[in-house]
Amino acid sequence: MQEWTIAELQQKMTSGELTARQLAEMYLGRIAVVDEGENGINSIIELNPDALVIAEQLDAERKEGKVRGPLHGIPVLIKDNIDTFDRMNTTAGSLALEGSVALQDAFLVERLRAAGVLILGKTNLSEWANFRGKNSTSGWSSRGGLTRNPYALDRTACGSSSGSAAAVAANLCAASVGTETDGSIICPAQTNGVVGIKPTVGLVSRSGIIPIAHSQDTAGPMGRTVADAAALLGGMTGVDETDAATKSSAERAYEDYTQFLDPNGLKGARIGVARSLFGTDGRVLKIIESGLDAMQSSGAELIEIELASSDKFGKTELEVLLYEYKADLDAYLANRGRLAKIHSMKDALNFNEEYRARVLPYFGHERMEAAQKKGPLTQKTYLKAIAKNHRLSRDEGIDAAMQEHKLDAIVCPSGGPAWMIDLINGDGGRSWDMDSTSYAAVAGYPHITVPAGYIFGLPIGISFFASAWQEPTLIKLAYAFEQATQVRVPPQFLPTANLSVEPS
Repeated sequence: MQEWTIAELQQKMTSGELTARQLAEMYLGRIAVVDEGENGINSIIELNPDALVIAEQLDAERKEGKVRGPLHGIPVLIKDNIDTFDRMNTTAGSLALEGSVALQDAFLVERLRAAGVLILGKTNLSEWANFRGKNSTSGWSSRGGLTRNPYALDRTACGSSSGSAAAVAANLCAASVGTETDGSIICPAQTNGVVGIKPTVGLVSRSGIIPIAHSQDTAGPMGRTVADAAALLGGMTGVDETDAATKSSAERAYEDYTQFLDPNGLKGARIGVARSLFGTDGRVLKIIESGLDAMQSSGAELIEIELASSDKFGKTELEVLLYEYKADLDAYLANRGRLAKIHSMKDALNFNEEYRARVLPYFGHERMEAAQKKGPLTQKTYLKAIAKNHRLSRDEGIDAAMQEHKLDAIVCPSGGPAWMIDLINGDGGRSWDMDSTSYAAVAGYPHITVPAGYIFGLPIGISFFASAWQEPTLIKLAYAFEQATQVRVPPQFLPTANLSVEPS
């Protein structure tokens, strides 16, 4: 099945070459071949049983001349920690929530449905968005099992939005939605060779998303191209009266981010090169240097900058996450409804212990245990920690660098090559020493990753991040970089990495 873009799919439905139902059937057929079975990538945790009926309804609207917009009839997969009020579960991959249905759509799901998106199913993830145990295996959940990387099936898909990234890479949908607290969009997107956008916190509503921490949580789009990710982002935005953070987006959000797709967007741009975040992997550095050369050739001015290691706020970031996890998850679960087996973090811990053989066979739930011990968000420890985080990541971090050097964006590697899956030792096999995600995550600022090259056929991404609400600029820069380099190649679902391929 060809890797059509959202714009191409819309054109085919407009011309009558394809219907939404035919398109859905094509993706469902590919899912049956690529995702399911012993050698599948296992990116999808549940398919929408009403997908074809909804597709037919969208086709009927089109015949009557009602087209809701550029996303009308486009099949999208969403992460299984985002509420859908339909016949699908929302579980964050946990057996503790299996069998329960959310009481209403998440606000972003309402927005996507209103835009005509066809929600094809839910994607697997690292259980509880990878904030359960200290020694987790990314892409594994007790409900969904293990998601694999389509470029090499014995390699990680990273996490926590493992299935969302792997499914897009494998062409099982037009685009997908993931979520991030720190790295959970950027890491799987780069590791699976796709584009991922982590928006400014508040651009996309957090209501109806199983939370970790409200100060950092956000949903964001993934696509095979910058254009696809930008198109989906526009369908997700909007002011939500139940999420105060979205009020700040009222004058800053756009319903159409594709207007910022400029192939000449790098011309005259001032790009900060944060080498202190690059790490030491010579193969990654070679790819990033090639990317920097492409930016210069496209008219960008590169400015060397210094950003201190995010280790400066690493401990306080964890402190904030633990405090907010307890408060936010308890609030979410308390309103989950009577069909849910659990209604608090304490209930989740008890469930895990009761069903230890199925839920905790490979790693524990130490993060949840630590969070359970935290007090209210009025405690000085929490307040001092979040103030420090914002000062170091914003005032003395991204904002300071952007203002001092008059930058449009800061760049660094998004990550290294996918590591081997290891259910015994967890993600301990990861050897990256680059520092790509924490600044933007802790600050709550936007971050985009774009494919930049390959190491033995395993994808490497390059990151663009900036101050709050700079999505238009980042999309412009990322699109221009993508058009100048055109490095992405589809996965071949190899059983292991191809060691005969030279790093690019």
